[in-house]
Amino acid sequence: MLHSMTAFASAEVATPAGALGCELRSVNHRYLELQLRLPDELRALESSLRERVAARVARGKVDLTMRLRPTAGGPPPLEVDEALLERVLDRANAIAARVGNPQFDPLALLAWPGVVREPERDGAALHAAALAVLSSALDDFAATRAREGERLKVFMVERLDAISALVAQLRAWMPEIRAGLRARLEARLADLKLPLDPGRVEQELVLGLSKLDVDEELDRLESHVAEARATLGRGEAAGRRLDFLLQEFNREANTLGSKSVDARTSQASVELKVLIEQVREQVQNIE
Repeated sequence: MLHSMTAFASAEVATPAGALGCELRSVNHRYLELQLRLPDELRALESSLRERVAARVARGKVDLTMRLRPTAGGPPPLEVDEALLERVLDRANAIAARVGNPQFDPLALLAWPGVVREPERDGAALHAAALAVLSSALDDFAATRAREGERLKVFMVERLDAISALVAQLRAWMPEIRAGLRARLEARLADLKLPLDPGRVEQELVLGLSKLDVDEELDRLESHVAEARATLGRGEAAGRRLDFLLQEFNREANTLGSKSVDARTSQASVELKVLIEQVREQVQNIE
């Protein structure tokens, strides 16, 4: 299934430490670029989170954000090590008396390491919850990318159908265009009113027509359309391959334009380039 590189998904799970939320956002990028924003409690899990995202996402600039929000009851009450606080207070008073300034900020005492006890948390349970909420968000993320990818696929198939129709129209025009070109060349030779070798004239006519022949370009365009359709139907990351194919599409369209000797083929070359560019714009969104 084709996947878009642009998507958003979120999930949340309740934990003893609070509500743990996960958000995934992605935009177009040539490769996979993953940026994580994690609370301190989950820093040790960064490598595992990266591996899980990389297993599901091939390309795109992906932002993964996790937030730990305290429960509705608010944060737990502060637990103070009273014995340590007394020792710190005694030393603070002694220093204040020595410098003749008995005033100090009580909050500075609480900031002393160990005075306020951090509530114990089950790190393993929190890590397990983080992996679970990421898995849920990734499922939604992948589904969103797949839905958007299918919409892009429909758009691109319509343009490929239009390219095929243009190629078929060009093939139908070519006998008439060749006949008209041959008639013009013969008329110009006749205007010279010089004795000419009929065999040599025929050779020059054939040579002139062969230089303007576009059968090979039309064949290659049909081949590229078939390959693009096959790539879209393979159900794997297709963006890079399609991007390469579109370069080949453009090459053939440019050659058609340079060989054109008829207003119809010139216009068809322009229309081909428009269709190819429309497909290329959407390929930039494909994983």
